Amino acid sequence: MSHVSYELKAELRERVGKGSSRELRRNGLIPAVIYGDKQAPISITLPVKEVTQKIHAGGFMTTVATIEVDGQKISVLPKDYQLDPVRDFTMHVDFLRVSADMKVTVEVPVHFVNEEKSPGIKVGGVLNIVRHAVELHCPANDIPEFISADLNGLKIGDAIHISHVKLPAGVTPVIADRDFTIATIVAPAGGIKEETAE
Repeated sequence: MSHVSYELKAELRERVGKGSSRELRRNGLIPAVIYGDKQAPISITLPVKEVTQKIHAGGFMTTVATIEVDGQKISVLPKDYQLDPVRDFTMHVDFLRVSADMKVTVEVPVHFVNEEKSPGIKVGGVLNIVRHAVELHCPANDIPEFISADLNGLKIGDAIHISHVKLPAGVTPVIADRDFTIATIVAPAGGIKEETAE
C-alpha cells in the first residue's frame, strides 16, 4: 500500500551558507541535509526538478527514498521541506536517516470510505472531518500511504474514533492516552427535511 521507493543522486555540499544556496539554485540544485541515526549530519545538494516532481506526485513525506551520495546509498525519509511561496519550487529538504527496523513518526492522511452506506449522510447529514491526517508511529519500511475510516452504518450524531480505524501491523497512533475523534456526522444547518426523516 505504500508508495514505491525511489532513488535520488546527490552531491556532497562543500560550502554552506546563504550565498552558496543562491548559487546552487541558479544551477538547478537545492541544499538538503541528512541527519539522525546517531551520525553526523551530511550536507548535500539535489536536483531541484526531481525533488519538486516527487513532492507534487504526493506521498512524499510517507515514502522512504534512497539517496546515493559519495558512493554510498542511504535510506531516508523526508521530514521537512520548504517551498518558495512565489515561484513554487523546493528550497530545502531535511531527510531523516532510517533503517528498516526503525520506528518513525509520520502524518498519514485519512480516507473516508462507504459514505453512501451511512444513513446519517443519506438523510442530509454532513461529514464533519476533525482530522484530515493522523500522526502515527510506523516501521520506516512500511509506512501506510493512507488509513481508511469506514462510515458504514453511521447515523447523525455518531463519531468515528481512532479505535474504529484498522491500522496496519506495527502502526500505532502517537496520541495513545485517549480514543480521539477523526470525524463526526452532524445535522445539516437547516435541519433534516421531514419527508426524508420518515
